[in-house]
Amino acid sequence: MADKLTAVSLFTGAGGMDIGFERAGIEVIFANELMSEAAATYNANHASGVMVNDDVNNILDSLGQFQGVDLVFGGPPCQGFSVAGKMNPDDNRSKLIFTFLDVIEKVRPRAFVMENVKALGVLEKWEPVRRKYLDRVRALGYNCVPFILNATEYGVSQKRERVFFIGIRDNGDPFFEYYMKDLLLQQKNDAPIVRELLQSLGRAGTDENPDTCTAKITFATHPVMRKSPYAGMYFNGQGRPIDVDGYANTLPASMGGNKTPFVDEDYLYGEASSDWVVDYHRGLMEGTIVPEFKEAPERLRRITIREAARIQSFPDNYVFCGNKGAIYTQIGNAVPCRMAEAVAKAVIAYMRKETATV
Repeated sequence: MADKLTAVSLFTGAGGMDIGFERAGIEVIFANELMSEAAATYNANHASGVMVNDDVNNILDSLGQFQGVDLVFGGPPCQGFSVAGKMNPDDNRSKLIFTFLDVIEKVRPRAFVMENVKALGVLEKWEPVRRKYLDRVRALGYNCVPFILNATEYGVSQKRERVFFIGIRDNGDPFFEYYMKDLLLQQKNDAPIVRELLQSLGRAGTDENPDTCTAKITFATHPVMRKSPYAGMYFNGQGRPIDVDGYANTLPASMGGNKTPFVDEDYLYGEASSDWVVDYHRGLMEGTIVPEFKEAPERLRRITIREAARIQSFPDNYVFCGNKGAIYTQIGNAVPCRMAEAVAKAVIAYMRKETATV
């Protein structure tokens, strides 16, 4: 097998998955993305001529030219399956996982990797969809297993669980799942806590870390409480506080306004001995604080674009195109780069093992 593997990237977005696969030693020879701002971001960071900014259905017939490529990878839009969305099986975006397989049928790669929300891999509601997907994969001549992975176990400071459907052109290997699980285990590496990850960027509003989200943080007058200060709904909007001594929750594509997560900046930089959010939560739980609708103290502020990109493990020099809202969306939609790299390395290791035993 040649040292340099080639790949087709689908539903590419800003290129988070591509960065990971490229770091693993894969050359992306074709990429496709519908969102114009994300395609522009990809072009700003990759060689020209690779990206085609169009609906994948419009270019399906032309993809036969890549027949025999080593890999096809991508993360079809997941809103139709997400527990954060309406979970509508008739949502057109839910059908794109089968469009992904249309490409597999045309290109016939040696292997493929399709990323999606955890719900698609585990929820009983989606069992018929999973079965239909895997039945078609088998009919196409591929051995495929869904693996549920947590980004925090692959160097990403974010509690982001995703399913990766990993398929290999059927080689009759009855131990494929066992080998792949072991190879994914070998790629595990601890993620830094958020404080370690973000501190070197400096405070928001500096040249290195411009203040990019101006949405105010206000208190909810009717808070929805949870045991953890980082889990309840006691601020406006859906942006949750981040535990800087731990990991961020999944960054949503809806960031940019009051759905943008936030941090206690004084605590992040060691100028306060405790997280203001923890103290406020304790006061609410003990009844010593009465909730009222007003602005939170200035030390609480939304995460910036640069911080969001770091949490998703994008390189600091990665250029994003579009307005602030479009950039936050691109970052939230991305597959974390380091997570993608780990998956790619595991798949490559299996492909090389397979070649060595032929």
